[in-house]
Amino acid sequence: MECTTDDDADMSPTKPPIDDVLKIGRETLLLEADTVRGLVDQLDETFVACCQMLSGYTGRIIVTGMGKSGHVGQKIAATFASTGSPAFFVHPAEASHGDLGMITADDIVLVLSNSGETPELLGLMPRLRTLGVTIISLTGNRDSELAQSAELSLELRIDREACPLNLAPTASTTAMLAMGDALAMTLSRLRGFEAKDFANTHPGGDLGRRLLTTVSDLMRQGEQIPRVSQDTLLRDALPEISEKGLGMTTVLDAKGQLIGVFTDGDLRRCVDDAVDIHSVLISEVMTREFQVATPDELAADALRRMRDCRINAMPVLEDRQLIGAFNMHDLIKAGIR
Repeated sequence: MECTTDDDADMSPTKPPIDDVLKIGRETLLLEADTVRGLVDQLDETFVACCQMLSGYTGRIIVTGMGKSGHVGQKIAATFASTGSPAFFVHPAEASHGDLGMITADDIVLVLSNSGETPELLGLMPRLRTLGVTIISLTGNRDSELAQSAELSLELRIDREACPLNLAPTASTTAMLAMGDALAMTLSRLRGFEAKDFANTHPGGDLGRRLLTTVSDLMRQGEQIPRVSQDTLLRDALPEISEKGLGMTTVLDAKGQLIGVFTDGDLRRCVDDAVDIHSVLISEVMTREFQVATPDELAADALRRMRDCRINAMPVLEDRQLIGAFNMHDLIKAGIR
């Protein structure tokens, strides 16, 4: 059995004080924030030329990088793709084993390397030249071999890494990611990318639902629409409200035109005013000024109006004809916020 000496015990690692832990975390964040702020003054006509070159291409943006730069490149490619610029990531090692077939002469290649001397990327340059593609580099050294091999090179100068040893890619990859976002957002604006375009690339997300879902997608139709005629006694209209479950009923004239609505709130007011529900016609107590929706209105806009007007349900009109109805619960249940 091994014995542990006092000297061995003294060599066991000790946990730094909480204040030191917070200090290290804050120093890291501040250094990386300063690094990104420093990029602002580095932007020059080369950035403009890169954006103009990217916006002028009809092909895809191919992003490539090795190691940590490759991980950042995958995110940059995803950001381009989701904001109107078709893009994907190609691993440089896989490119030499068949994935070069994904790249065409119509594409533009964005190469990421902090040192600008990554062997796997340098080995890829002659093949890309043979394909006839345009190359843009993002490097920390404009004089590097990679930068010199590209048509355009964006230099990302940093003072040091956030790593205490100044070795692990930290501030440099943060700068690379931020510059990728700057390129993608600028390109998005140049291409006139709008919210509806974003929704088309994000149909499964919350934003997609808000920007793509219309009233016609969610409204009740046909027999599900609560409706009564104007000469209906109030007592006889109440079952229609209860059975259809919208908290309201529409009121139609003799020609079938919508002339009013009667809601749960109207019923409460009738009770407070001691209205005789057995003798009064619904047309005498209905709301004559009311909100209506159109079938092509965004459900999110309709929900916003309902909240602003403090109402819970709305009829839907098209060419002055009643074609549907819905309430706030229908929208919220569908994920509209």
